[in-house]
Amino acid sequence: MTSSTEHTGTERTGAEPAVVETPGGGIRHTWPLPTDEASLLDLVTTVFTDHWQHIHFGPIIEGAAWEVGAPCAPVGITMNDGYATVDFGAWHFHLCIGKHTASGPELGRIRRCSRAELYRGLDSAGAPVSWGARLFNGRDEQMMTVLLPNPFLTDRQEILDSPDFTRLAAWDALRARFLGLPADPLDRTGKGFRRAD
Repeated sequence: MTSSTEHTGTERTGAEPAVVETPGGGIRHTWPLPTDEASLLDLVTTVFTDHWQHIHFGPIIEGAAWEVGAPCAPVGITMNDGYATVDFGAWHFHLCIGKHTASGPELGRIRRCSRAELYRGLDSAGAPVSWGARLFNGRDEQMMTVLLPNPFLTDRQEILDSPDFTRLAAWDALRARFLGLPADPLDRTGKGFRRAD
């Protein structure tokens, strides 16, 4: 298995995911996405225009998880010197997804997204319990995670009494659009999160 902190750089294609053991002992399935500017801009635009009401996003690293909900649909998504800006009016964020020249070639290489993936996290029984997309810079540092709608959680991250697998629509749409893959029956096998009574 590949450690989540040691990316092999091997590009995988097709329906079979890479199986990654995470530092906390969990298993994640990952599918690489293209990292050219047009593909990444398409991903960012699709996620934030088609699914903004149901996602949470931000960096999720050891020791910190920013799970931000979009306040509205973006008022604009623009490109400048390799940076995509997703603007929500009151605030915005930037992601370097293309060729950035203003900071010079070395910083431009470090800042630019060099790895992107769709992923799903599995529980101890091997059933999926989380779905998302992640972008990494030229140092393989996480730039952003997008937590996709989860059949076990509401849009406010509250645990549902029973799974709502219609909430996998965004995951299924991204798999079809960016990987050419149909819905996977494995995604609908989970029981969700256990409540502590």
